[in-house]
Amino acid sequence: MFDGLKEDIKTVFCRDPAARNKVEVILCYPGLHAIWLHRLASWFWIRNHLLMGRFISAINRLLTGIEIHPGATIGRRVFIDHGMGVVVGETAEVGDDVLIYQGVVLGGTSLEKKKRHPTIGNGVVIGSGAKVIGDIEIGDCSKIGAGSVVLKSAPPSSTIVGIPGRIVPEKRKCAIDLDHGKLPDPVAEVINLLMQRQDELERQINELGISSDVLKVNGFLTKKSEIEEIFSEGAGI
Repeated sequence: MFDGLKEDIKTVFCRDPAARNKVEVILCYPGLHAIWLHRLASWFWIRNHLLMGRFISAINRLLTGIEIHPGATIGRRVFIDHGMGVVVGETAEVGDDVLIYQGVVLGGTSLEKKKRHPTIGNGVVIGSGAKVIGDIEIGDCSKIGAGSVVLKSAPPSSTIVGIPGRIVPEKRKCAIDLDHGKLPDPVAEVINLLMQRQDELERQINELGISSDVLKVNGFLTKKSEIEEIFSEGAGI
């Protein structure tokens, strides 16, 4: 048991550069407290002391702002960073070395008493505010972008972004890191391609000698430039 506690504390130092000493980690990290309280709640739950398991889970939520059902399965070296608003459902399964940020929901989609929550593989990073819904599987070493809503399973080493979540091809090694803010944006890439294609068509029109006055109707070119400028600054998407 004590080896597990030491491993949890070590995990905090590996995942949070703000951690300074063991006393601070033990006293001031609600994500760590939530994991420990969940293990206690789960101990009662699997021994059919269901009320006690739910009661400890409720205390956990009250103290940490993190709600983990005692029936959920949580692996080793899982770190919940900040954690406020995190919800993990009854039949959810979380693998080893998973990093979960605040506002993440591992939710269900069925009223039937069956597997209805997601299964998260080892080494997965789930960004702030992401929602993973239903009985789906997220493969090992995947990354889920902040604010994404994932409704379908994903193979290992996937990068998932958007609403609904889309798998974006990305060549990378399976490595645990905190750099989940620099993820591809498939919608932005498509719009960029459309803009490039439009510029090419306009160039071809000019080469054919067609008057550019056609494109100036209702201030089209001016409006187009404004939209491109807004888009290039990251707004409007």
